[in-house]
Amino acid sequence: MNPIEQATIKDAEEILSLQKLAYVSEAEIYNDYTIHPLTQTLEESKQSFESSLVLKYVEDGNIIGSVRAFEKEGICYIGKLMVHPDHQNKGIGRRLMQEIESRFPGAVYELFTGSKSVKNISLYEKLGYKGFKQEKLPVEDTVFLYMRK
Repeated sequence: MNPIEQATIKDAEEILSLQKLAYVSEAEIYNDYTIHPLTQTLEESKQSFESSLVLKYVEDGNIIGSVRAFEKEGICYIGKLMVHPDHQNKGIGRRLMQEIESRFPGAVYELFTGSKSVKNISLYEKLGYKGFKQEKLPVEDTVFLYMRK
C-alpha cells in the first residue's frame, strides 16, 4: 500500500471530483442528490484547507482516497472520508482514519454519517466509534448519526 500524505490546496479540485464520485452512493441511499458533498463548490472545498488538515491516498498518480479533520477544545472533528468506488473495501478508508487520528493524539474523535449508511457505520464501529446522537441538519433531509471515540 502507498503512504498517506498531507494534501495541499493544489489537490482541492481533484479531491472535490473524487468527493462527487464517492458520495453518489450516499445520495442513492437517501434519494437526495442535493446533499452537500455533491453540491459543494471548488471555492468551498479550497476554504476547508485553511481550517482542516486534509490527507490523501494516491495510487498511480491519482488521488483515490481522502479525509480531513480539525481540532477544537480537545475534540478532533473528522469529515469527508472518501474512497473512489473502484477502490473501496480494500482497507484504504481504514488506513485514512487511522492516519488522521494519529495526527491528533490525545483528542476525542468525533464524526457523523447518514443514519442509513450501514457500511459507513460498520467501518466506524470496527474502528471503535460509538453513536451518541441522531440529528437532522437544516441544510438537507438526511438524519445524521454522530459518533465518538
